[in-house]
Order: sequence, then C-alpha cells, then structure tokens
Amino acid sequence: MIDKLEIIEQKYEELTQLLSDPEIINDQTRWQRHAKQQAGMTEIVEAFREYKGVLQGIDDARAMLDESDRELQEMASLELDELSGRKEALEQRLRILLLPKDPNDEKNVIIEIRAGTGGEEAGLFAGDLYRMYNRFADRQGWRTELLSANYTDIGGFKEVIVLVEGQGAFSKLKFESGVHRVQRVPATESSGRIHTSAATVAVMPEAEEVEIDVNPNELRIDVFCSSGAGGQHVNKTESAVRITHLPTGIVVSCQDEKSQLKNREKAMRVLRARLLEKAQEEQHGELASVRKSMVGSGDRSERIRTYNFPQGRVTDHRIGLTLHRLETILDGDLNEVIDGLVATDQAEKMKAME
Repeated sequence: MIDKLEIIEQKYEELTQLLSDPEIINDQTRWQRHAKQQAGMTEIVEAFREYKGVLQGIDDARAMLDESDRELQEMASLELDELSGRKEALEQRLRILLLPKDPNDEKNVIIEIRAGTGGEEAGLFAGDLYRMYNRFADRQGWRTELLSANYTDIGGFKEVIVLVEGQGAFSKLKFESGVHRVQRVPATESSGRIHTSAATVAVMPEAEEVEIDVNPNELRIDVFCSSGAGGQHVNKTESAVRITHLPTGIVVSCQDEKSQLKNREKAMRVLRARLLEKAQEEQHGELASVRKSMVGSGDRSERIRTYNFPQGRVTDHRIGLTLHRLETILDGDLNEVIDGLVATDQAEKMKAME
C-alpha cells in the first residue's frame, strides 16, 4: 500500500509543478485537465501525509519510552496509544481511498422516476420520491432541474425526469436505482385500508457530448402540442419535442418548456445519458443484468426499499437497515441510508481485493 501511495504523491507533486508552468497556464485546456487530475488526488495525498506524520510521531513516542524520566515515559505511553488508534483509522481510510474508482462518480446524474404498481397512488408516491431527491440535493448544495414530467390527473407523476448537478452526485445517488415500495392508506382510499404501491427509480450519469457522439442523421424529431393535467401544463403551440434514436429505438419526450429549442436541449441530455448507460451496460454484461433486476417493472415483489407509513419506518432490504424516521427521510435526510449503502459497497470491494 505504501508503494502505491508514494507513487500517487510523486505524481501529485509533478502536477503541482505543471500547474505553475507558464506554458501550461496559457493552455487552459491542458491546465484544466491537470487541475482536475490533481484535485482527484488531493484527498488521498493529504491522508497519506497525515499518516506519515503519525508514523513519525509513533517513532518519537517509542524513543521517549527509553527515557529515564518517569513522567516523560507516561506521556509517551499515552501519546503512543492515541497515535496507534489514529494510525489504524488512517490505514482503513487509505485502503478505501485506494479502491478502484467508478469513473462516473463525480458526474451529474439524471434521475428517472416512474409510477409502477398501484394506479393513482403510485403516481403520488412517485411525486414523493421526486420531492425527496430534490430536498436531498438542496441539503448537499446541489442544483436540480426538471427535464421532463408526465403528470397524473390528481397531481402525481406517471414519469418525471430530473437533472441533479453537483460534485459527487452520482457517487451518492447511484444506489437509488431500483423499485421503491410504499405502504399507506392512499388519499384515494375511502375505507381506510392500507395499500401497497411501487415506483421505479433509475439513476444515470449525465453524458457529456464528447463521450456520446450522436449522429443527427440517426434521429427522428417530432414536435407536438404540450398536454397534461391542468391548463398550466398545456399550450397550443408545437413546443413539445419527441426524439427517437433510430439505431437503438430509444425515445425521449420533453414538453415542460414553452420553447421548442429548450425542450429539444433537455431531451438530448436525457438521450445522451440513456445511450451512455446502454453502452456501459453492453461493456459490463453482468452489471447490466444486475441493473435490470433492480429496476424491473415496478411490481411489488421486486423491491430495494420500503416506506411504511403506519409504522413510520423505512427499510432498505439490500443492507437490512431499518430506520424509524420516515418523515425526515422523505424530507431529504438520506445520508444515513446512503452512507450505509456506500460502506457496504466499499466493504465488498475490499473483500474482493483480498
């Protein structure tokens, strides 16, 4: 591990010198590339330097144990205990930082939420999930943008697509893909019976134009009048856009903007994300099958998380985590759930590397 860390630190120092080179500074493309690469190393280099400081401190404390002064020996013993604990914690942190990184982790994400089993109640639950992710993004200091929405008659969503922009967005939200299940008395239920409904969530990294080269000749673009639940969602001009990618059959629609140009731009962002996801799934067949089983059809039997209103609890079935604070989670306080999923993923990766 030490050898790897020393190589990384050496590269970091080389990049630091390059970033102050006038020739590099005058070439902003190269400068930004080097700056991004260095930024990705900063956390691990800082941790490694702290680790080396702790090792030096341990050596110094051990040397003090040989002193004849009893008081100095006691101080050295206490310091040694403290530094040994810090050493173990830093070694664990460094092992995690050295794990292979998902190249998509720092990207923005596109979240697609679709109502599944449960009719109108599933649409209302899709709306709850949409608000939950928006509030979580707000807590992280991220920006969200509604890309597309297909409303139900009572204020829910048949489908809603949102862009989340922020550092590390994909790294935190990628485990949200799957079927989310809700158990509650629906607003549409007059007899007070508890119903079970579901919505599917798909989280995709946003693709940059340089990553996905879309040939305009392979697109069929249709325009039509917007439609929806209520007058505010309807206009009489052909501003809505439907883009079909002919080679794959992927279809994306967007009608939330009054401008046809803006709708087209948003639809293209979603299309590029779906094409990137498709390309990555084809490269990693095993991951593709896992994702399909996670997202599924929205059926009640396929679930990653359950939101139980009568008991006020949320359970993530993948890691066996149950929290009795449903309201705060739906208000965007997802950190405990996400941290648990990230920690489990890291533990599995470390086990695989042993």
